[in-house]
Amino acid sequence: MSVRIYFFGAAREVTGSCFLVDTGQSRVLIDCGLIQGAPADEARNREPFPFHARDIDAVVLTHAHLDHSGRLPLLVRAGYQGPIYTHRASRDLAAILLKDSAYIAEKEAEWTNRKRQRKHLPPVDALYTVAEAHRVMGQFRTLAYDEDCEVAGGVHVRLRDAGHILGSAIVELGVGPRAEQRRLVFSGDLGHKGAPILRDPELVASADLVVMESTYGDRRHRGWDDTWLELGDVFATARHDKGNVLIPSFAVGRTQDLLFAFKKFYDAWGLADWRVFLDSPMAIETTEVYARHSAVYDRETQRLSQQEGRLFELPNLRLSRTADDSMRINLMHSGAVVIAGSGMCDGGRIKHHLKHNVWRRNCHLVFVGFQARGTLGRRIVDGVERIRLWGETVRVAARVHTVGGLSAHADCDGLSNWYAKIANGPPVALVHGEPDAMDPLAARLRDEHQARVFCPEPNQVLDLDALVLR
Repeated sequence: MSVRIYFFGAAREVTGSCFLVDTGQSRVLIDCGLIQGAPADEARNREPFPFHARDIDAVVLTHAHLDHSGRLPLLVRAGYQGPIYTHRASRDLAAILLKDSAYIAEKEAEWTNRKRQRKHLPPVDALYTVAEAHRVMGQFRTLAYDEDCEVAGGVHVRLRDAGHILGSAIVELGVGPRAEQRRLVFSGDLGHKGAPILRDPELVASADLVVMESTYGDRRHRGWDDTWLELGDVFATARHDKGNVLIPSFAVGRTQDLLFAFKKFYDAWGLADWRVFLDSPMAIETTEVYARHSAVYDRETQRLSQQEGRLFELPNLRLSRTADDSMRINLMHSGAVVIAGSGMCDGGRIKHHLKHNVWRRNCHLVFVGFQARGTLGRRIVDGVERIRLWGETVRVAARVHTVGGLSAHADCDGLSNWYAKIANGPPVALVHGEPDAMDPLAARLRDEHQARVFCPEPNQVLDLDALVLR
């Protein structure tokens, strides 16, 4: 059986995960994610798919983050009518994320069309609508970890715990008859070993090909103990400066890790002296999903959950569900810890908090996640002195902290060690990384593990039998 893998997304870039496995008999799509970053990058989301959606037999979703799931409504609009397989927790999170993505798309189209109307230009459509996001959820089919399922003719799927966010999965595809089955492994996003709440990424016994992420292939994260000390120092310094602490945070995963850490280190970090605001309706809804899926917690978290009950609650935590709730926070010039989206500062309520705080020297701005090229967060991390917010130029005087140890992704050691545990040292295709992170990881895998490594370009195809990119 001839097997070809097409790299239609996350090839030499971080976002837009989308891989097509064609066995000649069946066509299975792994992920269908949004391209995120600069406006020119995001404009590519409107381009037609490089395949016929009606010809796809099944979709397998590694996890709910939009760079893996965000174009599913477009796929259905293009004619896909089949099932979307994923872990049940990923389905619950995808329902939240896709609805929010659609709402933002509708609002952006509305805002754009007001400007276009004044110029006598024709209106533009939203990327997709809330109704389309809701409709796609009817095609989801859930799998448990380690459950074997034939998703298309001659293609079996087994999900392994990736430890990245709730429900995240390593996808094992078994292709062909059992006696001569070929095994393709898609890592999805691998979690950071020792991270709070979730289990470490599961190991894979063997594979004929591994398609592996490389987001942090060029760097090591700080140890967890050092990370907690670093965050504690931020709060101590901010208390001395009598300012606010702003934390742009992804609603899924990072926010829950932070709330868990706030509860664990509540006394050590002096958090009783602050008012903590979770200013994101989506993050609030996501935290409720995290609370429901305790079965996938790691042992420590399950033990704490049994001993202390609600893991994500604090005595001074305020949930800001409405716009009025959010605006009231900006009346506080000190003593507030504000967790708000979006994690890369390109949208959401964090932009309002930046406008009211980032020009203050006593403000502390804490980045706890990856900042993609072209995003506002990346520009701030890179040291830009001024930013534009709603047509106004704002000086960046706040103290900026990048707490890389909180990453939900494995670092270069984690990626290398995970691959090393695959017994037969299979060929590996690196995806989901910028070249300056991907290329050092490729060199390391070649040098340390004698691996045959590919770094596919967009739209390239790998023939599993020939193992030659063309």
